[in-house]
Amino acid sequence: MKDVFAERKISVNSKNKSANMHKMLVLSLVILVIAFCSLSFTDEPKFKNLKVLDKNISKDELEITMKQFKTALGVKCNFCHIESKTDPKKLDFASDEKEHKDIARGMMRMTKRINRKYFKDDKEGKITCYSCHNGQEEPKDPPKEVLED
Repeated sequence: MKDVFAERKISVNSKNKSANMHKMLVLSLVILVIAFCSLSFTDEPKFKNLKVLDKNISKDELEITMKQFKTALGVKCNFCHIESKTDPKKLDFASDEKEHKDIARGMMRMTKRINRKYFKDDKEGKITCYSCHNGQEEPKDPPKEVLED
């Protein structure tokens, strides 16, 4: 009689182990699927409304470019970008409401044309925003002495 109970106990334990193994396998597969799906969403964000800059620009490259504009014009981000309508502490970078943003795009196109035409061999280009603005919102007029000569 004792052997019968031992055999049943072994049989039940085997079924439980098999069921647990099945559950672990299913759970592992679910975790793997979630992990692979989440990897597909970790790409760098794509930025909205880029009309002159490369649409595949990296976050780091975009931040460097924007800092160069700030330095070249001696301004802050809100010179070209409006406050977010949903959160006034943030800026709406995609909005075209500020005229300065459109002017900046025109200036970027102009400097690209100048650099492409006159400085073909120089990948970085010689003419930048700073070339004319020198850290000022508006380029200054040349001194009158220069104009009179």
